[in-house]
Amino acid sequence: MPKPIVGLHHVTAIASDPQTNLDFYTEVLGLRFVKRTVNFDDPGTYHFYFGDDAGTPGTILTFFPWAGASRGTPGVGEVTLTAFSVPLSSIDFWEQRLSGYSLPVERSTRFAETVLTFPDPDGMRIEIVGHADAQTPNPSRFAAIPAEHALRGFYGVTLYLRAAEETTKILNLMGFTKRTEEGTRQRFAAEGSALGNHIDLLIHPEGNHGHMGAGTVHHIAFRVEDDADQLEWRDTIGQHLDMTPVQDRTYFHSVYFREPGGVLFELATNPPGFDFDEPIESLGEALRIPPWLEKHRDIIEKRLIPLELHKAKASA
Repeated sequence: MPKPIVGLHHVTAIASDPQTNLDFYTEVLGLRFVKRTVNFDDPGTYHFYFGDDAGTPGTILTFFPWAGASRGTPGVGEVTLTAFSVPLSSIDFWEQRLSGYSLPVERSTRFAETVLTFPDPDGMRIEIVGHADAQTPNPSRFAAIPAEHALRGFYGVTLYLRAAEETTKILNLMGFTKRTEEGTRQRFAAEGSALGNHIDLLIHPEGNHGHMGAGTVHHIAFRVEDDADQLEWRDTIGQHLDMTPVQDRTYFHSVYFREPGGVLFELATNPPGFDFDEPIESLGEALRIPPWLEKHRDIIEKRLIPLELHKAKASA
C-alpha cells in the first residue's frame, strides 16, 4: 500500500473580480499571496494561490478569478463549506474582525467545537473552527493580524451529497474513517492531526444539483508525499474509479478523479513547492507562468487585468 494520505493539499474555487478576491484573502483573512500565475487551460485568466507564509501544503486556497463570472449555485456533488483552523482562544478575535468588515457571521457549535461561518465576496461559504489541536502558525509576513490569531491552514471541508455509502468506501480506501455523526452530518478523519484532515459528509437525499460559477468550489486536492507515492495511489484508486494521467502543475504534480458522489478529487504531490520559481521572500509579487507558455508572455500579460498587491507590515 502507498503511504497514508494525511489531509488536504489545497482547495480550488471560482471567483469573479481578481482584485476583490486578492484583497479579501490577503487583507481580511491575512493569507499570503503565494503565487500569481495563470490558468494553464485558459492562460488569458489568472490562477491565484493563497496560504501561509511559505505556501505549505494544507494551507493553500486557490482561485480561478474569471472577471465578470456569474454567481454559481452550490448543490449536491460539491464542496459547500471550506474550513480553516484556529485555536479556540482566537474565535472572539475573528468574530469581531469579520463583523468589523460588515460580514454576516454565524457562530455555532458543531461536534463540541466553535464554528464561525461567513461568505467571501462571491458568496463562497468559509468557516473558521476553534479547536484544541490547532497547529503552530506560520503567518504571512504581510498580514496585519497578530500572529497568535493567524489562520493555521485548513481544518477540513464539507461535501454535500445525496448518499454516503459509495463515497465512504473511497474515503476509507484513502485512509479516512468515520469518527462521529451529528444529525445528517458525518465526520471522517485521517490518522493524526495534520492540516486539513477532516472531511464531513452532509447528506440530503433530495438535494438539488448546483452549477459551477463564482463562489463555488471546483475541486479539492489531497496531498501525497512524492511522485512515486502518487503513482501508487493512482494504481490503488484506479482499481475502483477512472483516473487521469499525471499532470504537471509546476508547483506540484496532479491526478484527478471524481468520487461517486460527484465531487472532483485530486491527488497533489508536496514537491516541488511554491518557491520552485521564485524566492520565498517575494512569493506572489510577479507573474509566473510555466515554461511552455513563456513564448506567449507578452500576449498573456496584455489580456490580464492589472493587480495591486497591498502589503501590510505583519503584526507581532
